[in-house]
Amino acid sequence: MTLTMPYAPQIVQNHLLSLKDYSPSEILELLALAAELKKPENKHLPLLQGKVLGMIFEKSSTRTRVSFEAGMLQLGGHAIYLSTRDIQMGRGETIADTAQVLSGYLDGIMIRTFDQATVEELADNSSVPVINGLTDDFHPCQVLADLLTIQEHFGTFKGKKLTYIGDGNNMSNSLMIGAAKVGMDITVACPPAYAPKPEMIELAKSIAVHTGSNIQVTANVVEAATGSDIIYTDVWASMGQEAEALERMKHFQGFQVNEQLVQHANSNYIFMHCLPAHREEEVSTEVLEGPNSVVFQEAENRLHAQKALLFALMAK
Repeated sequence: MTLTMPYAPQIVQNHLLSLKDYSPSEILELLALAAELKKPENKHLPLLQGKVLGMIFEKSSTRTRVSFEAGMLQLGGHAIYLSTRDIQMGRGETIADTAQVLSGYLDGIMIRTFDQATVEELADNSSVPVINGLTDDFHPCQVLADLLTIQEHFGTFKGKKLTYIGDGNNMSNSLMIGAAKVGMDITVACPPAYAPKPEMIELAKSIAVHTGSNIQVTANVVEAATGSDIIYTDVWASMGQEAEALERMKHFQGFQVNEQLVQHANSNYIFMHCLPAHREEEVSTEVLEGPNSVVFQEAENRLHAQKALLFALMAK
């Protein structure tokens, strides 16, 4: 693949609000481009020279902020950090007005916020690409990095089983959609009171019908982990749920990913976590730092997957 300015991936989408809008071929093309951009010789290709990305943060971040900002710099562009405490959207300016104003200044907008409707309204009123950096419903950028990591380790998604153990949150939603899109089986194990919303499960199953993926939700962690190629977990209380942390901890007893549980996975399994991790809560330090853990490779792949996405959307 020769990466020059005239090259553009065949991505028909104008935004990334959720992976549900992307076809399997579009996702695979983004992953192929990410693999190319990850090569050391392609690290500083000026594919977005002169382009500016605005990054709106209503939720704090480490990986999202640094990977997008570094990615834009490496692509020859620039990123501007916009906290909602610093811009007028945080003081009552409408999302629609904000979108139209920022569209006149920027070549793309990334937003990390609570409500999925905020991202969708921003996109509806923006004339430049809008990227969902995380909402309470979806985390598509993380899953692109996850899929890249899985592909690097196994070379294929077909016949692989991903097991997610933990809260039925934005990560479980996006992993179900991502796995269904690429034809990978996924089992979600969680306490019944914290299962993914029924509409999210049905959405993933409606996609899986066309790709042959198997989607399962269970409260039996051993059953879920058995025969897994990938074991994945996330914190039990996400941002905005801190007041529920103690109550949630009671419900999630028995859902920790530890050495006893991963013995039921395949011997060459990989352990994944979107980070930050609460050690000795959702995962034991032994597993997190063990030989099967790929969490820091996974974290680095945020950079490469997002560079591919930025190029695909902003070079049009």
